[in-house]
Amino acid sequence: MGLFWQQGPLGGTAVGRFLTPAPLPERLLYAERLRRRMRVRYAGEWIADSEDVILLHEPGRYPVAYFPLADVDAEVLTEAPRQTQHRDLGTTTWYTVGTTDRAAWQHVDLPKYADELAGRVAFAWRAMDAFYEEDERILGHAADQYHRIDIRNTSRRLEVRVGDRVVAATDRPVVLYESGFAPRWYVPREDIADGELTPVEGQTFCPYKGMADYYDIGDAGRAAWSYRDAYDEVGRVRDLVSFEADKVEVFLDGVRQHLEPGQQVRPHGIDRDITDGKH
Repeated sequence: MGLFWQQGPLGGTAVGRFLTPAPLPERLLYAERLRRRMRVRYAGEWIADSEDVILLHEPGRYPVAYFPLADVDAEVLTEAPRQTQHRDLGTTTWYTVGTTDRAAWQHVDLPKYADELAGRVAFAWRAMDAFYEEDERILGHAADQYHRIDIRNTSRRLEVRVGDRVVAATDRPVVLYESGFAPRWYVPREDIADGELTPVEGQTFCPYKGMADYYDIGDAGRAAWSYRDAYDEVGRVRDLVSFEADKVEVFLDGVRQHLEPGQQVRPHGIDRDITDGKH
């Protein structure tokens, strides 16, 4: 995803490389103004509201939003008797927010090269009720402005098999290209054999596509997913089904597809009190 996640340019399994005479440092951090209004809600109240958010990109982590202390309700922050050491950013002080421990933090001994983060606090995503950009709720983590999704129709032949059994066959799959990931192929439900998909409990969320439902396929287990109510921005895959190429056999024009290194998705359960993701 974006700069640092999966196979992005600064990720641990980057699909490309920088054409430089010397290797890049093993760890690079990148901070940038979000240029979007972001708000934080806790215990039914707005506790932060800022148009001056800094987004920190760090290897192996989702982007983290840092708010100026001036844009945070000071009454909700209580400094905790705990400090930790960030490997790049020095001493970190932790805060209790309301009655929730370790719900926010601030880097209080920053090296000079990271002074963009001085006087700023970040909130633990799952400890808050919700984060918003303007009046729309953002699920999962702060959106990466370098994350892009493109969706294309195609007439290529896509088949999904379990042993000798054809689970799905279509000449009208939809391919979704997403930053940091190999292409994901989606199949219309009409082109899936009856009775092959068994819904399972549990959903995950994506800040860019919405809530994902999952399906068992026979002995292959949880091997398919669908964004049944995908966001309008990716509406072309709404209610289509994609298949895990490491759990079932997926063939594109007769060539078997395989899960690429670095393509495992870190799963996220439902945030608290989510109904439709937009309020």
